[in-house]
Amino acid sequence: MTVFETLVEAYPLNDEQRTFAQRETMQKIALAGLTRAGFFNHAAFYGGTCLRLLYGLTRYSEDMDFSLAQKSPNAHLENYFPAIIEEFKLVGLDVEIAKKEKKIFGRVEPAFLKEDTEAYDITFQTRKMMKIKIELDINPPLSFETEQKLLTEPYPFYVTSMSLPCLFAGKMHALVYRAWQRRVKGRDWYDFEWYVLNNIPLSFTHLRERIHEFSGEWISKSDFQQQLLDKLANTSIDMVKQDVMPFLYGRSPRELDFWSNDYFLELASRIRWQE
Repeated sequence: MTVFETLVEAYPLNDEQRTFAQRETMQKIALAGLTRAGFFNHAAFYGGTCLRLLYGLTRYSEDMDFSLAQKSPNAHLENYFPAIIEEFKLVGLDVEIAKKEKKIFGRVEPAFLKEDTEAYDITFQTRKMMKIKIELDINPPLSFETEQKLLTEPYPFYVTSMSLPCLFAGKMHALVYRAWQRRVKGRDWYDFEWYVLNNIPLSFTHLRERIHEFSGEWISKSDFQQQLLDKLANTSIDMVKQDVMPFLYGRSPRELDFWSNDYFLELASRIRWQE
């Protein structure tokens, strides 16, 4: 049994969960390779997978999102590929890393995959192709804080993460402004609930910077709050639940029974704002 297989078997698995366990193990190995190569001297981890792996979010997440600490058009993920590939070899896997064509994403998330975001797939062949996606924003919204977080698999190492208030800001930007065609990303709503119920403050400084980076506008807190309330009041909760359900393996779907537009409006009233 390879090290990779041993790490996967440590999960409490059923057949449905195995794919998630394999993908999540790949994410940890990729992070270990990036750490070994010094990537986090210049960048920070953020997004749903960051929240899942480093802070205990109770849903699975697919993509790995990274932001440079400072804007740098000359920074490239390719510089770290040898370290990532070597890290996978150490646990018994041969992987390939291929650049994603931006036109594929452009039809799905035009508001969030910028021209200066690099996107790649890491894949290996089993009975079916296993794949994780990694993205690096080389011209990112700034005004964010970071902290060091420990991971213990495949061995102990530290990852630089955006702070929880800044992660919350990124999530709220996505929830309000994400433009999916005829779809709702219920995972954004699930994460929003997690932040509020865990009493995490929301950094308005980073949220405002992020909104300006994508729209060119400097928005007031009251204007954003109104946009948030409109979004929460007028989105189909059935569509929200439909999107998030596949990522809740191992958890009871009944935890979503209480969800309603009024419930999320109540959560919005409980946001702790951090300037």
